[in-house]
Amino acid sequence: MTSKLKTLPDGTTYRPSKEGYPVRSVAPSAAARWITAGVLLMVLFYFIFPIYWVVIASSKTNEQLTRTNGLWFDTLNWSTNYETLLAWTNNNFWLYVWNSLLYSTVAGVLGTLMSVAAGYALAKFVFPGKVFTLSLIMSGLLMPAALLTIPLYLIFNNIGITNTVWAIIIPSSISPFGVFLGRVYAQTSVPTELIEAARIDGAGEARIFFTMVLRILAPAMVTIFLFIFVATWNNFLLPQVMLNSEELKPVTLGLYGMMSYFGPERGAVMLGALLGVVPLIVLFLGLQRYWQSGLAAGSVKG
Repeated sequence: MTSKLKTLPDGTTYRPSKEGYPVRSVAPSAAARWITAGVLLMVLFYFIFPIYWVVIASSKTNEQLTRTNGLWFDTLNWSTNYETLLAWTNNNFWLYVWNSLLYSTVAGVLGTLMSVAAGYALAKFVFPGKVFTLSLIMSGLLMPAALLTIPLYLIFNNIGITNTVWAIIIPSSISPFGVFLGRVYAQTSVPTELIEAARIDGAGEARIFFTMVLRILAPAMVTIFLFIFVATWNNFLLPQVMLNSEELKPVTLGLYGMMSYFGPERGAVMLGALLGVVPLIVLFLGLQRYWQSGLAAGSVKG
C-alpha cells in the first residue's frame, strides 16, 4: 500500500516511510558494540601488559624472578636494584639517559623542520623534477635504516665525525615518512589563497613559512617529532657502530652493556628499561592531543 504524500510547514511535500517498515538506525547494533569493546580491550591489554610486567620484574632479584609468580610483586627490591644499576654502569646510567634525550630531542627538532619544509615545498611549489624528487624521497620508506648503517659509518669515518654526537643526530634527522606527512598536511591544510595574499602584501617565502605555515602545520609537526624522537631513542645499531666512548653512549647501549656480562642482575636491567621508557610515556601523554590530530591528517589523500 502506497503512503500518502504529506506536506511540511514550508509547503514541501514528501512521502513518509511505509507503516511496518521503519528506517533502520545507522547506530551499530548491541552485538557490534560488544565485539568492538572486546577487541579494544584486547588491544589495550596487548600494549599495557609489557609495561606492567616490566614494573613487576624491576622490583625483583634474579632469585625472585625464577622462584615467584612473574605476574605479581614479592619483596620489593627497587632500592637494591637501583644501586646495582648504578654500580654496573659505573654511575653513568643517568648520563646514558641524558645522551638519549639529547640525541632524540635535537634530531627530532631538526628532522621536523626539514620534513615540514620539504613537505611544504613539494605541496605548494612547482619546480623541475618535482615528481622525481618526491618518488626518490618516498623510496626511502622501502629501505631499512639498518641497511645504511655501514655505508654511513664509512662516510662519517672518512670525514672524521664518528664517535661524536653528530654521527647519531645527522642520520636520525632524516625522515622520509616525515616528509610524506608534512606534504599531505600542507596540501590539505595550508590554503594557497593565504600564501598568495601574503606574497601580495610583500612577505618573503621565509617569512611566510616561519610565521604562517609552521603555525598551521603544528599538529603534523608534533606527530613527526614524536616519530623521530622515538626512533632515535630506540636506535641501537647506529650508536653501536658509530660510538666507542662511554661518555657518549645512549641508554640502549648502556643496558646492552649490562646484559653482556655473565649472570647479569635482570631486575636491575628491567629497572633501567623502566626508567628509560618513562620520558617516552611522559612525552606521548603530554602531546597526545596534537599527535592524534596529526595522525588524522595522514589519512587524507594528498
